[in-house]
Amino acid sequence: MLAYLWIVPLLPLLGSAINGIFGAKWPNKIVNLVSIGSTGLSFLCALEAGREFFGSGQALFRKEFFTWISAGNFRAGFDLQVDQLTVVMMLVVTGVGWLIHIYSTGYMAHEGGYYRFFSYLNLFMFFMLILVLAANYVLLFVGWEGVGLSSYLLIGFWFLKKSAADAGKKAFIVNRIGDFGFMLGMFLLFRAFGALDFQTVFTKAGTWPAEPMGHFGTLTIACLLLFMGAAGKSAQLPLYVWLPDAMEGPTPVSALIHAATMVTAGVYVVARSHVLFSHSPTAMLVVAIVGCATAFFAATIGLVQTDIKKVLAYSTVSQLGYMFLACGVGAFTAGIFHLMTHAFFKALLFLAAGSVIHALGGEQEMPRMGGLGKKIRWTYYTMLTATLAIAGIPLFAGFFSKDAILFAAFQSPTGGRILYAFGLLTALLTAFYMFRLIFLTFTGKPRYDEKTVHVHESPWSMLGPLAVLAVLSVIGGWFALPTFYQGPDHFANFLGPALGAREAAEAGAQAAAHSLELILAGVAVLAATIGFVVAYRLYVSRPRKADELAQSMKRAYTVLLNKYYVDELYAAAVVRPLLWLSTNVFWKATDVAGIDGTVNGIAHGTATIGDGVRHSQSGNTRSYAVWVVAGAIIVLAAIFFWPSASKIAVGLVH
Repeated sequence: MLAYLWIVPLLPLLGSAINGIFGAKWPNKIVNLVSIGSTGLSFLCALEAGREFFGSGQALFRKEFFTWISAGNFRAGFDLQVDQLTVVMMLVVTGVGWLIHIYSTGYMAHEGGYYRFFSYLNLFMFFMLILVLAANYVLLFVGWEGVGLSSYLLIGFWFLKKSAADAGKKAFIVNRIGDFGFMLGMFLLFRAFGALDFQTVFTKAGTWPAEPMGHFGTLTIACLLLFMGAAGKSAQLPLYVWLPDAMEGPTPVSALIHAATMVTAGVYVVARSHVLFSHSPTAMLVVAIVGCATAFFAATIGLVQTDIKKVLAYSTVSQLGYMFLACGVGAFTAGIFHLMTHAFFKALLFLAAGSVIHALGGEQEMPRMGGLGKKIRWTYYTMLTATLAIAGIPLFAGFFSKDAILFAAFQSPTGGRILYAFGLLTALLTAFYMFRLIFLTFTGKPRYDEKTVHVHESPWSMLGPLAVLAVLSVIGGWFALPTFYQGPDHFANFLGPALGAREAAEAGAQAAAHSLELILAGVAVLAATIGFVVAYRLYVSRPRKADELAQSMKRAYTVLLNKYYVDELYAAAVVRPLLWLSTNVFWKATDVAGIDGTVNGIAHGTATIGDGVRHSQSGNTRSYAVWVVAGAIIVLAAIFFWPSASKIAVGLVH
């Protein structure tokens, strides 16, 4: 399978093409067969590729299939590679993606454009697989831009709905801002190393000395530019604003693109480029600070949101901040570990939210829910499982990965205690807003009209993926379980060859500080417990207390409810000035008055002159005689009164 690695991304591409071309004439069952079959086969091929990779005993498998760009000494080809990091990403993309495809067959069964939806979904998986399998930055960038395109198509799937169309455009434009920085970073790497394939760049960069803190050399600037692209794709400050609006797309889109795969592309790029970032303490600190700030900032917004998908959207932004915090303090393994566990429980949360929305006939506002725990039990239990995982409750997947991040942040020599404190506070806030979601949605008395809304459980095509993801949300973190008994961290050892010897050293440091890690884990569990207790008191035991608290802190509540007015600030500082400049300067002044005015003016002047000359051709003999006499008089006057003209006339005669 490794020799034919291109089959893994090709299968979803074929599924997308077949459904896109022929799907309009097919029944849903055939569309399902093509879309689910292509992604399922891709998942099986990915499993086989992983098996062959580990069976070969190689640290890296790389194959050049064909040359794409060749200019002088530069070559960029369709080159794919597999290492331990690739295996994790490849299995997450194909495995979780396949489950979401199955779920979508139930969720989208009665929607128009059914074939188009699955064509877009397959196309996204193709580009995401190209991104994670690429062996050079150029091919990675193809996948990078492709997932941006697919995201635009899927977010704006209901294109007749203005909010969905606007959200798609917003996501596309904001991502282009980050992608501009990513391109500049690639250009700088090419200038520095003369190549863009990973092996060459990382080998040469490894021989460079680390740049001192505060020094903005080539590697630091290149890393910051790459991180600019990562911040756009992974929704970090200040480019996070597209992701909450992206919830306008169908819920399976939110689960696949904005929870499990696409938004983790930035984290993957930073981890993949760990050799570069490890040589720039300044860039690492920036990554850690931005990640920590984003995690806390988004968590505060999630405290008061009422739309169930918006709560999960800001939760995603916050958890991505955790991943960047881990990478910024050098714990790349912990960041990828959280990426994997987050894919399980956040995909589950979104899909369960979709099941709730399906049960209520499209309702997304939590204040109009309540009492659903007894009516849609499967959805309730699976969503509760995911909530326990994201809150960091012991033995659930999120507990192990979040504990590894907080422990690494605490041990960081640069601002570690501050980063840890904000990370811990974010954990408390996460537990609060997630249990708030559970209590408002599933407990208490129904707050919807029971006469008009007939609550019903989702079909098994939707519940089956929920059950699988619920199991993974429990056991997905058990790779790290032996570390709590002073055993090996299997996940860190697994990723060690791909992420360098630094990770092995970190694993050793964790073993040496085992007692400290247990203490910090206990503190994190205490924080999550406090979040749960506060949420329980406000929304279960004393449900009116939440409204009273909101009224007593009305100003802060309003600011959080309106998301710190960041969108309004961007509209006033960026969007409206650009629109005014575009409308009044580039359009009306430059285009209409300048370019069009010049072209139209020349045309109008030519028409006017032609019209004037036309009247001289009257067909009247006396009129022509007058013109001949007038012309003769003008010529004679020129000869007699302007000597130079006379010489010219004589010359013409001769």
